[in-house]
Amino acid sequence: MAIMTTTSSPAFQPVLERIAEEMERTPGRPADYIPALAACDPRRFGMAVAELDGTVYGVGDWRVPFSTQSLTKVFTLALDLAREGDALWEHVGREPSGNPFNSLVQLEYEAGIPRNPFINAGALVVTDRLQTRTGDAAGELLAFLRAESGNPALDFDEEVAASESRHGDRNAALAHFMASYGNIDNDVPVLLDQYFRQCSLTASCADLALATGFLARPGIRADGSRLLTRSQAKQVNAVMLTCGTYDAAGEFAYRVGLPGKSGVGGGIVAVVPGRCTLCVWSPGLDERGNSVAGVAALERFTTLTGLSVF
Repeated sequence: MAIMTTTSSPAFQPVLERIAEEMERTPGRPADYIPALAACDPRRFGMAVAELDGTVYGVGDWRVPFSTQSLTKVFTLALDLAREGDALWEHVGREPSGNPFNSLVQLEYEAGIPRNPFINAGALVVTDRLQTRTGDAAGELLAFLRAESGNPALDFDEEVAASESRHGDRNAALAHFMASYGNIDNDVPVLLDQYFRQCSLTASCADLALATGFLARPGIRADGSRLLTRSQAKQVNAVMLTCGTYDAAGEFAYRVGLPGKSGVGGGIVAVVPGRCTLCVWSPGLDERGNSVAGVAALERFTTLTGLSVF
C-alpha cells in the first residue's frame, strides 16, 4: 500500500486548521520529572490524520519529531500479540487500573500480574515477552515503525533513554517485583534497557498517524500483509479505549469517544476503525500525564466530524 502525503483535503484539512486555531491558548506543563523532556515548549501543537490508503493531512507542528514515550506501548503490544496470541493475557490483564501509570499498589494484591499492558508494569511485561521472542524488542519496534510510517530515519534518542535510566528507580522496582512472582523472563537490567530505549523513540504526528493505521484497517499493515487478526485488532483497540489514558480513561472515552493512547511526551494516537487514524502532539500535560491540548483537539475532531465509535 503506497504511503502518500498532502497538505490539503476537502474533508479533514479545514477541520484541522479550525482545531489548531482553537488550541493556541490551551494550558498545561511538560513532564518535568524526566529532565530531557522538561524543556519542551508547552505551546507547541501538531495534529495529523491518516486515511486507510496512507494519505495523511496535518497542521501546525505535525512534521516535528517528539518523544513518543508510552505511545510505543501500542506497537509492542501488537507485535507480541501477533506472535503469542491469547497466551499473552495470562501474564497481563485487560482492566483499567484506576491508579497512576507507575503505581506498585495493585501488583502485590494481584500476584505480580499487571492490570493492563499500558500502565508501566504491564508494558514492562509485554516488552519482556517480546524480548524473549525476538532477542531485540526495541529493534523490532523500530523496524516496524520505520516500515509503517515510511520514514527510515526514525530512531531512538539516546539522551532521553539515558535520562530515563538515571531516573528509572520506580520502573526498576516494578520489574524486580514482578520478577519475584515469576512474571519476568529476562534479566531486569536487560529489560530496563530495552524499555527505556523503546520509550525514547522520536517520531512526528505524521509518522505515528501512519504507523497506527493497521488498527483501523483492521490488522492489515501498510504493505497489505496481515499483522493481527480482526479479533486481535479489536482487542488492542478495546484496551486502548478503556486503558490508554491511564486513570483518565473514562474521561477520555466520554470526551473523545475513540480508542486512544497517550504518552508523557505530549502525544496521543487515536483510531477511527475503518476510517482513519490520528496523532496529536502538545507537551503541556494535565495532572494525570495526558496532553491538555491533545485531548481537547481530539474532542473537537470527533465533535466536528461526527467520527466516533459511539
